[in-house]
Amino acid sequence: MRLYHAPMSPYSHEEPVLTLDNISMTFHGEVVLRDISAQVRNVVRPGMTQGQVVGFYGRSGIGKSVLCRIMAGLVVPSTGQVQVGETQHPVRPGDVGLVQQRYPLFNHRTLADNLLVAAERKHSPAEAKQHVEAYLERFRLAPHRRKYPAQLSGGQRQRAAIAQQLLCSDHLILLDEPFSGLDVAMIDELKKIIVEVTTMDELNTVVIVSHDIATTTALSDTLWLMGYERDAAGQPLPGATISKAHQYDLAGMGLAWHPNVEAEPEFGRFVEHLKAEIRQG
Repeated sequence: MRLYHAPMSPYSHEEPVLTLDNISMTFHGEVVLRDISAQVRNVVRPGMTQGQVVGFYGRSGIGKSVLCRIMAGLVVPSTGQVQVGETQHPVRPGDVGLVQQRYPLFNHRTLADNLLVAAERKHSPAEAKQHVEAYLERFRLAPHRRKYPAQLSGGQRQRAAIAQQLLCSDHLILLDEPFSGLDVAMIDELKKIIVEVTTMDELNTVVIVSHDIATTTALSDTLWLMGYERDAAGQPLPGATISKAHQYDLAGMGLAWHPNVEAEPEFGRFVEHLKAEIRQG
């Protein structure tokens, strides 16, 4: 895709925070994922704290969930490696938070205790309490600290689940279909939360796995589109991948960090391009 217009402000890509190095996955002799190499680098904008948002698309059943579990360190790929953090060490379970659609919380614990359990996986008891208090305030959950999950609204549970994963992970979280089943008001609320998460720390990185192309693209500075490559005869090669042509730098294209970007003609044309690529893939 061509460059639409200049980025809104200067930026640079610095050290890597998430690297997929030649990931392949085979189940019972069937190639599900093939040769996936992609990288998320720290986006630096002068005078700002700017985290990263990666939109991740692909047709249903193509293998996105498998790759997410590999990125979270919950599944070991057949070949290749996922590296995370400033040290780019091999991913371990817990390094990457995975927020699933049901927002799982311990039903027998209060909201504050749920967050404390998560924080104590990474911090000393005293530090964990301090972090929990800060996150309760930051995510506008402090008035609900003594409530149990069943007493929370859907939006409150969602904020709690995101806070929970940030407290115990290493700056990286995966959101699995976060907009599914939400009304317009809740979608707007979640968009604000994601932006806030990425401005809490320079290295905070959110990967959004979604079928809501327009909403996710509007939040993202990078896009990954999973599909099948084809051989010289036009036949699909086994195993889904994320080709270089399907790794989009929205910041470089001038489509990142725009208020009301969804109203811009260039944005609409790009979303239609993505939809056409998904249909073909």
